[in-house]
Amino acid sequence: MTEKLVEVSCTRFADLLAAKRSVPGGGGAAAYAGALAVALCSMVGEFTTGKKRYACYERDVRRMLADAERIRIRLVELVDEDAAAFYPLSEAYSIPKEDPTRAEVLERATKNACEGPVEMMEQICRAIELLEEMGEKGSRMLLSDVGCGALLARAALEAASLNVFVNTKSLSDRAYAEDLERRVDEMLEEWCPCAEAIEKKVMDHMRGRD
Repeated sequence: MTEKLVEVSCTRFADLLAAKRSVPGGGGAAAYAGALAVALCSMVGEFTTGKKRYACYERDVRRMLADAERIRIRLVELVDEDAAAFYPLSEAYSIPKEDPTRAEVLERATKNACEGPVEMMEQICRAIELLEEMGEKGSRMLLSDVGCGALLARAALEAASLNVFVNTKSLSDRAYAEDLERRVDEMLEEWCPCAEAIEKKVMDHMRGRD
């Protein structure tokens, strides 16, 4: 594939995702969903800055905006990086089983394919942390967007984890695989409940239950 996934239209990306092709796949979709989640955080921040009501949070909101932009840019980059990592893995699987180099090449490609989803998760965890703070300090008029961002971020986090586990299960280096799985589990255990709590708080506010 020669075109950069992040440079195509939303319609084209959805068409490619729906097609009978390996990329983009779940990894790219997870990264893009994470980018959308943190973009919503940025939108709330942009509507908050300069408002007298939130002047006490101006410095914090501007910091969050800068952090959110870095996270969003990186997650968008990871859409294509994840796709690029798939090709060596698919080629490794096509190596004849009797080839003595197959196992080593496949192991190396599989480890490489884990890197993108793990970094996605790390970036998404940071996004959830920002959404939590933005929910406290951002414009109340856009609180629903914070909740939407939290829901997207949680889905993206869990989706990215699946793209780690699908690869670690086949690794021969079990120490490496188990260490990676531990890191992934730690992120899920800490940040999925956090994203859920953000969404619940927003929902309670929207429904008048706070």
